[in-house]
Amino acid sequence: MRLPLFIANRYLLAKKSHNLINIITWISILGISVGSFALIVVLSAFNGLEQVISSMNNRLTSDLQISAVKGKTIDLTAFPLDQLKNIQGVDYVVPTITEDALFRANDKQHIGQVKGVGLDYEQIRRFSEVLFQQDHLTLSDGEHNFAIPGAGVAWYLGISPYNPYAMVRVYVPKRGNASLMSLENSFNSEVLTVQSVFSTEQEQDEKLVLVPFDWLSELLEYEQKATHVELFLAPNADINKVKKSVEATIGEDFSVKNQQEQQETLYRIMRSEKWAVYVILTFILILATFNVVGSLSMLMIDKRKDTEILKSMGADNRLIQRIFMNEGLLISVAGGLIGLLLGIILVMLQQKFGFVKFGTGGNYVVEAYPVLLKMKDVLLIFATILVVGCTSAYLTVRHALRKSLNQKSKLNDR
Repeated sequence: MRLPLFIANRYLLAKKSHNLINIITWISILGISVGSFALIVVLSAFNGLEQVISSMNNRLTSDLQISAVKGKTIDLTAFPLDQLKNIQGVDYVVPTITEDALFRANDKQHIGQVKGVGLDYEQIRRFSEVLFQQDHLTLSDGEHNFAIPGAGVAWYLGISPYNPYAMVRVYVPKRGNASLMSLENSFNSEVLTVQSVFSTEQEQDEKLVLVPFDWLSELLEYEQKATHVELFLAPNADINKVKKSVEATIGEDFSVKNQQEQQETLYRIMRSEKWAVYVILTFILILATFNVVGSLSMLMIDKRKDTEILKSMGADNRLIQRIFMNEGLLISVAGGLIGLLLGIILVMLQQKFGFVKFGTGGNYVVEAYPVLLKMKDVLLIFATILVVGCTSAYLTVRHALRKSLNQKSKLNDR
């Protein structure tokens, strides 16, 4: 063990001549422990919320989405659909149409988006998990076409998923120079039976209605065109590798987005909130280090005789500075490790047993507060503690030694 660290460790554990210094030292360790504990718990809570929201949102979001760089639609006659299906890791390639629409039912109306999807959607297992009153997605039975609105749209329109006779009329803008004087001349419209209702994430639930692709293509007067092509991958597929293969296949006229890129605004907001809280708690941690400053200052005064003895034995100011810097670092590391350990234990217990509940009487997606421990957060917090601790110790010791040297020079001048 290096000499400065050895002496600093003895100073930390040994009893001081003044009991107040011991009390301030343990208060410093406690303050940093509380700060690091709060950081790991809060960041893990944000990770858990992000995981829950992502899992809900991604149930209705494709793994990869292709759209045209210029223009709104994709010409399916010239698009390499078959080549995309042959890419390793791709399970389904589904053209889709998304358009703004007006929905009317039960003398109520709501503005949202209608999404036409191919019948391959019925084979994708993840969609069955978000439906009411149905085990699997059904958009057409061969003779009839069905609409599946989000739970928010159904609520606005007064549609019940338990009503087998519920119907919704869909209005979409006519192509070309449509007359704006009447609703009939400005929009194409048809009625669909509501087969079921889906529920995922609030934003999607309040605006989206799923309908058959061919039905919407005819209503919009599209001919072999789509607004997007969605890809659904095998469970163990490498999404980054598949994305590169898709980009190489379709060329530069089209863009490819993964799930996070499709919901870029949502993820940006969640991460901004997380890092804003991290900055706020880091400032609290910095305030806690003021106790370390006080503890070091008093310790340096208490150990003034020891430093004089060390200097008489040949120690220079640099060695003295390193001793007390190590002392400040030991206090910060001890507090940080205690707080991190307690925080990690609490997060793991919450993940395992979920003893912190949202409450009773509410319709929550999950019963217990979601948390997710990430090793990069642990390393980030520990690095933050090291930086804050080193900085505060360095500034404190440097200022104290400089002040001591100035006092000695004044005494010598006298």
